[in-house]
Amino acid sequence: MKATIEFVEKKFDEFNRQIFGGKLPNIPILLSDAKTFLGQCVYRTRRKPNGSVEKYDFKLRINTRLDLPEREVEDIIIHEMIHYYIGFHQLKDTSAHGQIFRQIMNEINTKLGRNLSISHKSTKEQREKLVDQKPHYHVIAVVTFHNGKTGIKVLPRILQRILYYYNNVLANREVKTVELYMSNNPYFNRFPNSSALKVHYLDIEIIRKNLEGADKMGCDGKSLSYRR
Repeated sequence: MKATIEFVEKKFDEFNRQIFGGKLPNIPILLSDAKTFLGQCVYRTRRKPNGSVEKYDFKLRINTRLDLPEREVEDIIIHEMIHYYIGFHQLKDTSAHGQIFRQIMNEINTKLGRNLSISHKSTKEQREKLVDQKPHYHVIAVVTFHNGKTGIKVLPRILQRILYYYNNVLANREVKTVELYMSNNPYFNRFPNSSALKVHYLDIEIIRKNLEGADKMGCDGKSLSYRR
């Protein structure tokens, strides 16, 4: 199933009574088509006159891109409600999923037979489904290193930012070559689009396979040209 606002609100009320003694105020429920998370409890922070930091303006975000079993969606909601409970009551945990979170989670699993875990990150198969499968044109920088490694970077289709990346990465002594391609292969939709000086390491055969049919671009450090 894919979550709806009505479903999440209904389950929030149900679990609030069942697990949290009805002590959690209702908060905005947001649905998300993001590729990076299944659920989030987000909030803002502010500093109080006494110097302590207060969390406020809580919201729940539930992903709707994946079609998941209903019980798994429920576990995602409960997981985020634990974060909300800890944040709303201004409890200081040892980490994002620290001692307080683990204690509450284990009690819920024991008493209600749930299957909550520290992380509800998507599986590799689920992450593949989260990737936008529509073709979008990207500029792909293929970077080879003197140590034999290869990697890619998806760049914005803006000349100045492409040249910025090309020139700065090529100036690195560890870099052997930087080649540029224009591709609309949906495979590259999974990578962040920016001119940050980073590389996503990949096997050269995977790169070649996904760049089949792509247009190679020439670059002299000041301008671009196409090589068909």
